[in-house]
Amino acid sequence: MKIKQYVLSLLAALTLFSGLASAADHATIATAVGGYDLVSYHQKGGPVIGTGHHLANHEGNIYAFASAENKAAFEATPSKYLPAFGGYCAYGAALGKKFYGDPSVYEVVDGTLYLNLDKKVQSIWEKNKADNITTAHSLWASIKYVPAAEL
Repeated sequence: MKIKQYVLSLLAALTLFSGLASAADHATIATAVGGYDLVSYHQKGGPVIGTGHHLANHEGNIYAFASAENKAAFEATPSKYLPAFGGYCAYGAALGKKFYGDPSVYEVVDGTLYLNLDKKVQSIWEKNKADNITTAHSLWASIKYVPAAEL
């Protein structure tokens, strides 16, 4: 009887831990651009959420893709699809800051994906977009490795 209870307890614990691992895996997927398929930003119809069936690891970040073709395109040339400024807000980078880049507030300019904090910030960024992009690129080298809280 005690062996049966032990086995049942062990099975229950394993089930619980496998569920926690699964939840942790899903949280990891969401860390890179909110789970959006980076290639889809450059396609007709705009961005879509990727799936757990097509994952790629690039420089320690997990990216999800909607199809095997999109995953392959990303893996062939990641720099073509990665958002500018590490995915931080493009307007924030122009100010020498790092703000969250909302993956649903974006624009692709000359093949480069730019994210912004929200629609209001994006409207400010767009008023002087070319200068903001130039300024952000010139400042990025000096803030890239500085924690956001220190800027």
